[in-house]
Amino acid sequence: MDFITLLGLLAGTLTTISFVPQLLKTWRTKSAKDMSLPMLISFCLGVFLWLVYGILLPSTPVIVANFITLILALMILGLKLRYE
Repeated sequence: MDFITLLGLLAGTLTTISFVPQLLKTWRTKSAKDMSLPMLISFCLGVFLWLVYGILLPSTPVIVANFITLILALMILGLKLRYE
């Protein structure tokens, strides 16, 4: 694995895990009232498009990071819809 791929994987890991605390907080408190629904929807759409972009390149770091981020963001969106 080359340096650029490792750099991309590291960047993707750091930005992806940043969603874990929000997911856990939303899950524990059963509240997502402070989260903007339009922001969550547009973010999920944007991450989905980044995933498609990564698949078309193909770029492993872009694919992996955005696939996992999309799952986490969709979980937060689901909790927002459930608890609102």
